[in-house]
Parts: sequence; C-alpha cells; structure tokens
Amino acid sequence: MARRSVTDIEKIWSGVEGVKKMSDRVVGIGPFGVGLDGLLTWVPGLGLAYSVGAGAYLMIQGIRAKASPGTLARMLAYLVVDSATTELFLVGDVVDFFFPGHLMAAKALQKEIEATHWVEGSERDARASGEHEQHLARIRGDRKLKRVVYLHD
Repeated sequence: MARRSVTDIEKIWSGVEGVKKMSDRVVGIGPFGVGLDGLLTWVPGLGLAYSVGAGAYLMIQGIRAKASPGTLARMLAYLVVDSATTELFLVGDVVDFFFPGHLMAAKALQKEIEATHWVEGSERDARASGEHEQHLARIRGDRKLKRVVYLHD
C-alpha cells in the first residue's frame, strides 16, 4: 500500500466536498438542496448508476482516509438507503429527491477526518522514539480530536 501524507488526506476531503455539493446541493434553497442525485432519479437507470457510482467513490475515499469501521458502516447505511430508493417507482423518486444520502455520508467522513490527528509516520517508529505518547497527549488536550492515525502503517 502506498504511503499517504497529510496532503493526500486534504485532497480526499476536497474530493468528498465536491461529490457532496454535486450530488445533493447543486441548487440550494434555504436548508434544502437539489443535486444530480435527485435530478437523475427521474431518468430510469441513470439515477441508480449515478447514485451507486458516487457512493462507491465516497466509500473508496473513506477507506483511503483510514476511516473507522463505525464511520464506514454509517456511510454505507446512508448510501444503501439512497441507492435502494432510486429505483422504486414514483415513491422512490420522491424519497430519493429529498433524502441527501451522499451529503450525509460525505459529512460523516469529513467529520472523522477533522477529528483525527494525522501522523506522517508509523506507529512502530513513534513508539520507538517516544513520540506516540506526545500524539496521545495532543488528542487528550484537544476536544475536537478523537483519534490518532499513522499514515505509514
């Protein structure tokens, strides 16, 4: 597996932001938005293809960003509901039009990325040098941070 850097994680966050806006927020009306996912739902087959493709992209980015199993499961649940409703006749079109599954999955991943202390190194090296305890102290001292991820593991 290729070694990742903090720059790679920032690129993942930006790519997820793009899918989030394109899928569920191309046109915003107050707290509501409509995106390609909702619009393509009305075209048989095309809506499902877009929904599954965008969902797969988000899941791959979650894996690349080393998201926790809980976050990946939550993302998958949002995406399954979003994709499953796409092909239901009429009712599915309405539900998919208003259910922002891609937006919710993207936000879950972005929230986890923001709550992670990223280390460009391996845990083994950090433990050997004594820096691992410093990383743990950093997340204990910052309420926003929830976990440490070593990008070279």
